[in-house]
Amino acid sequence: MDKKLVYFLCTGNSCRSQMADGFLRALGSDKYEVKSAGLEAHGLNPRAVIVMKEAGVDISEHTSDVIDPEILQQADYIITLCGHANDNCPVVRNDKAERWHWGFDDPAKATGTETEIIAEFREVRDSIKNRIERFVKEGK
Repeated sequence: MDKKLVYFLCTGNSCRSQMADGFLRALGSDKYEVKSAGLEAHGLNPRAVIVMKEAGVDISEHTSDVIDPEILQQADYIITLCGHANDNCPVVRNDKAERWHWGFDDPAKATGTETEIIAEFREVRDSIKNRIERFVKEGK
């Protein structure tokens, strides 16, 4: 069976797209090839690594990458995770790709104590996990 290529896009490829990438690899790698990228590469957010590890998914070896036009061309699913990426994603001449926008708050913008910030990361992580579980189960 050919795996469908899923390309998760975000502004900086540091938090949300990395979490989605990690969860889909963990939960759907039998069906999907997974890539993620950003309009810019902001580096992997250390708090994202921590909260994903708590959920049993290691993303510590992931890299923060800029959108690759070739991967965009080959993708079966192009999924943006933030409004900025949705609005600024390059125009793709890819008729086969399904394009979706799953909006999640940016946990990197959370303020407060470290406990409050980590709580925001966990909340976004859990929302992304739920959405990925639905995608794997329903294919949408």
